This record gives sequence, C-alpha cells and structure tokens, in this order.
Amino acid sequence: MKQEKKPLITSGFTPEEIAEDLAPLVNFQEEGLAKKDLEKMFEKRLIPHFVRYDLPEFQSLYNCFPEEGAELGAQLSLRYNQGVTNWIVSPGGVLLEELCCQALCRLFGLSASADATFMYCGTYANQQAIYLALHRHAERTGFNLAQKGLSGFPNASKLAVAASQEAHFSVRHALRILGLGEQSLVLIPIDKERRMNPYKLKALLEEKGDKREIFCVVSTAGTTSTGSIDPIAAVSDICEHHDVWHHVDGAYGLAFRLLPKLASRFEGIERADSLVWDPHKQFGVPIPNSLLFVRKKEDFDRMAIYGEYFNRKDDPEPNPGFKSPPSTRPLSALPLVAAIRFQGMKRIRERLGAPLKAVRKTWEKLDSHPDFQRLHTPDTGILCLRIVPEKFPAAELDNLQKYIYEDIKKEGRRSVSMTRLNGKYALRIVAISPCVTEEAVWETIISIRRTARKYSFTV
Repeated sequence: MKQEKKPLITSGFTPEEIAEDLAPLVNFQEEGLAKKDLEKMFEKRLIPHFVRYDLPEFQSLYNCFPEEGAELGAQLSLRYNQGVTNWIVSPGGVLLEELCCQALCRLFGLSASADATFMYCGTYANQQAIYLALHRHAERTGFNLAQKGLSGFPNASKLAVAASQEAHFSVRHALRILGLGEQSLVLIPIDKERRMNPYKLKALLEEKGDKREIFCVVSTAGTTSTGSIDPIAAVSDICEHHDVWHHVDGAYGLAFRLLPKLASRFEGIERADSLVWDPHKQFGVPIPNSLLFVRKKEDFDRMAIYGEYFNRKDDPEPNPGFKSPPSTRPLSALPLVAAIRFQGMKRIRERLGAPLKAVRKTWEKLDSHPDFQRLHTPDTGILCLRIVPEKFPAAELDNLQKYIYEDIKKEGRRSVSMTRLNGKYALRIVAISPCVTEEAVWETIISIRRTARKYSFTV
C-alpha cells in the first residue's frame, strides 16, 4: 500500500522563485478576473508558499491557525467590518470590547481598578506602556509630557528603562520612537535559567549618584528565546519600594497564568502598572489580537486626544479610541470572545497545557542523550539546545547548529528556529499548538541528529 506523503511546512523556494510565482497576482489590469479563476490562481501560486502552522512539525515560532470558535468570530467581524474606536461607528463592537476587557482583567486576577485596551500587536502595546511610564515620570517632574515632550526634562539624556538581557526587541523600538534612543536602555543580568536577577535590579536602583533616572522596569513573562518567566513578584516589590513603573511583557507567557500548576509563577502581575498579552499566540485567534492592561484605569487618560466630530470630550458613551492611538482598527474582541465561549476554560487549559507537557517530557528524555546539551529548564513551551556529537570539533559546533537549521528549513518538512545564548548558536523548538505532541517534538530531535550526521561528511 502506497504511503501518503506528509504535507510540507512550506515550499522551501528561494525569494526569487516565490517572486516569479507571485508576479501574475500583481499584474493589475483593466478587466477583473472571475472569482473562481482568482481562487485557482491563489491556490496554485500563493498558498503553497504559506507556512502550515497547523502541522505538528511546525515548531519554530508563535503562530497557529484559528480554532473553530475564533474563526466564526473572525468571519462575523470581517462581514460587518466594524470599527471599534468610537461609539458612533459600532455601539455593539465598542461595548463588546469594553466588557471583554473587564472580563479578562477578572480572569487574570487583576484588581477592580484595572482596565485594558486591544492593540495591533505586543510591540505596540509595549511601546504604549513605556510611554505611559514616561508620562507619569514627567508629571512627577512637574509638566505634561503630551504638551512639552522630552524638552520638559532638565536632562533627558539621563532617562532610562531597565530590562532583562532577554527582553524583547520592542523595548528598544519603544525607546527609539520616544526619542530616547537605545542608549537609555539598561540591561539587567540574568541567572542560569535566563531569568532577570532581582538582586542586580535592586542594586541598580539603589545606586548612588545622578547617572540615570530609571522611570520604568520591564520584566518578561515568557522571554522570546527561551520562554523564561522573570521573578515578577520580586520585581514588583523592588519597583514599589523605589516607586518606579513596573511593566510586564507577557505577550507570550501570560496565558499560562490560567494553568493552576503555573499560576504561582505569575504572582505580582496584579501589582504591575501595565501588562501585555497576545491572545493570537496560544488561543488560536487571528492576528492581530493583543491587549495592554493597566493597574489603574485612569492611566489610560494620558492617551486621550479629543476631536470635534469624533471622540468628543463630552461624549457620554464609551470610546475605546481614548485608550490607544489607532483611530481605525478591527473588532479583535469578537474572535477572542468567540474562541473562549466556544472552547470553555476547561478546553483552553487543556490547549495551553498540552504543548508544555510535550516540551517538558522531551527535556527530561534528553537527560539520557549525551549528544544533546540542554541550555535551560523550560518554564513554558520553548526548548533551546545544542547537539554536541562525540569527538566533534568544538570550533565547528556553531557552524553545525547553523547548518542543521538551514538544512531543515530548506527541506520544508518541519520547522525549527535558531537563537544565540551566551554568544553561541542554539536550536530552538517552540510548541504553541496542541497538535505539537511529545512524539512530534522527539521526531524533530531525531531529525536534528540525522542532519548532524550528514554535516559530519561535509567537514
């Protein structure tokens, strides 16, 4: 009996080859195409170059296909094309978003004074959070940041944000956009499990002299490279003592707060001044779907800009556009609400727990395989490792990891990613979808070992 061939993760074509396939799609002409012909063209020329996030072999990034309930919500959102920044453009959409934000605050155990807003992505949410921190710092300095900008500070070059060495690059983006520059970022050392070292943070904030004005500390609940969760409670204690804004980037990891076994790792988020989460990662909802939470709802007042025809100050109805910059954005709350109501919290917890279990079991199993070097203990669903074959030249190990990554990518049958830890290249396995089982992850380990043998014949 002929064995059915597994679908590819993606085509594996070069950029030049993909561009050749896609060129007819952008050959804009006077006459339009019939819908069925257009569908055939997309099916033939575009879709083969998409990435199949729905396959268990996809183990590289934070993407997944929409689950059934989210798909229903997304279809409704698309069909009615509701804007949700202002009451007059969609009363139903605005109220659904407001109620969803309040329900999520309760779900994550935030205080009664907390609030949230939907945003395009975690990067923008992190940027707004740091702006809010800077705005509060300006108020304490005696001026309104929205009116005076950085010129209101006696010496803006002293302003700084402290974050872990493993913090997401969007922190640097925020500092660029705010005009502070990357020179204002102070990196806090990490421990052996790649979590922020709170003692180093404490020492920094207690440093005497007038070198820095640290107005915000960013901790991470699920770092990009390894998924590590910083000691949030300890950081909250330190920030409260020094009266510094504490922002938690939980874009990837906050969802795991909903798992009873991991809930204690997130103690302190209710005391953070702001918090980010991306439901489009583990919850199976369409991109874009991100949220920014604040501990005090009045902190969003710092974002409000009033208009004459739109978002008037005296509007009696709620206008989510007061909380964040986009004056037009989709009804992202609807797919998320539909996903949660369709699955129920029991199934969502199962969805969240399955890939974590797969990664943890693989990590444990690798203990008896000396040709693999485990680089951290997984806090979440990410495993970073290096293959170190017996008697393999140490000087070639970095090249080996890079070769394996490129070879697997080119083959197109599975997907892993690569990062650098302690200055060395590492292979990175990410499990987001519940279809990524322990067996699927172990098949990747076998594939890595097989590819390493192939490399040995080339050196």
